[in-house]
Amino acid sequence: MNSGFRIFTKVNRPALELVQGFKGIPAANIGDNMNRRACMHARIRPMNSSPLLGTAITVKTSPGDNLMLYAAIEMALPGDVIVLDAQAELSNAITGELMMSWAQAKGLAGVIVDGAVRDAEALGEMSMPVYAAGVTPNGPFKNGPGEVNVPISCGGLVVKPGDIIVGDADGIIVIDPGEAREVLDKARATVDKEIGIRSAIRDNAWDVSWVSKMLKEKGCEIVE
Repeated sequence: MNSGFRIFTKVNRPALELVQGFKGIPAANIGDNMNRRACMHARIRPMNSSPLLGTAITVKTSPGDNLMLYAAIEMALPGDVIVLDAQAELSNAITGELMMSWAQAKGLAGVIVDGAVRDAEALGEMSMPVYAAGVTPNGPFKNGPGEVNVPISCGGLVVKPGDIIVGDADGIIVIDPGEAREVLDKARATVDKEIGIRSAIRDNAWDVSWVSKMLKEKGCEIVE
């Protein structure tokens, strides 16, 4: 095995029905039901307003180099999300309008770069979601090495090929398919609960009496 410079072609993708179950559920509601430990770092920000949902194809690349991203886009299937670990290096853009237009034309569900991108205005108008840690006009190298479809670190989380990726304006959630059904059920319950809370707020009937009780239990001093 050529460790550090290799491509794994097989990905164990979860059932489409399971992935699509997360459609329309806010990332915050999902993250709250994963003990608030499944959200990428806030440095990874959306470049446009398109919601993100799909299955991970992972890429680990040398800082400032996009050779392996080309390979990943070429082999990715419609509905895949390319998640790229560029070690949060912002000196060189890993990708821009042309590559992302190619990825969009192939039907990819999105691209996440823990590194920099360029052509921000064009990316902002795309229907395919793109996330990145920064923007620079400085272009990439194409030398390698790197790896495709190995566990990577992106936004402070371990991401594995086949993980379910959900993103919106708040950020990105990574879900292990083996835990996805339970997480989905809990997230749906949270959505329903918050519908009730919004209704209570509109009626000025939201019960937050638990706040006073908790402050007392924690020993908070009330000074008049």
